[in-house]
Amino acid sequence: MNGGPPGIVLRMLAPTVIVLLFLGGWEAVVRINGLPPYILPGPLLVAQTLAKDWGTLSVSLLVTLKITLMALGVAASLGLLLAVLFAQSRIVEMSLLPFAVILQVTPIVAIAPLIIIWVNDVTLSLLICAWIVAFFPILSNTIVGLNSADHNLRDLFRLYRASRWQMLWRLMLPSALPYFLAGLRISGGLALIGAIVAEFVAGTGGSASGLAFRILEAGYQLQIPRMFAALVLVSGTGIAIFLALTLLSHLLLRRWHDSAIDRG
Repeated sequence: MNGGPPGIVLRMLAPTVIVLLFLGGWEAVVRINGLPPYILPGPLLVAQTLAKDWGTLSVSLLVTLKITLMALGVAASLGLLLAVLFAQSRIVEMSLLPFAVILQVTPIVAIAPLIIIWVNDVTLSLLICAWIVAFFPILSNTIVGLNSADHNLRDLFRLYRASRWQMLWRLMLPSALPYFLAGLRISGGLALIGAIVAEFVAGTGGSASGLAFRILEAGYQLQIPRMFAALVLVSGTGIAIFLALTLLSHLLLRRWHDSAIDRG
């Protein structure tokens, strides 16, 4: 598809139309069937509730967003460093990678209560839970990227007696960048999921509560429109994170990598 203005407009217009049709159908179903708000609120009522409770929900959004971004930052930094270390030493990779796999396959819901009990600080425990969920995709993708550097270019670097650092910096890391960014896009959403799940398990209340607690609170009080408003914020945050990371990936790769080059 054309990457120029017509293509961009179409990419924005098509999902917008689908969303509007979905919201219109949702509102029609609620009104035609006379569904009460505590069963299924319409999108107009959800929007009104979001505007009315924005003061409380926005504070909770910032709490959840802070945990998400911190976890993503730690996962990206540690994942990249460990991937580089694994690429430099096969023994280290064989020794430590199984533990990363164990963290990935263990359900966070199962270990979150233990983490919250062992760590006295609530924020730190939420950060650890979100980091565990977001860490592995970055690590595994970056390892694949580092190992995917062209072997002919590796031989050329060795022919010119390039040091290990030069080969890493000038060949392996550029080759791994698209893979790292792909893992980062995946981990952005996973970090948000990890933060929400950890907040559900922690059940912390008060003014510094995240969106998960607001969802639980609204459910207990049968304030279903408020619950939907909080869910909209969670979904919107996940979409915003994905779009931001997609834009970052495009900006970093558009001039040289096939995955980001516009095609006519």
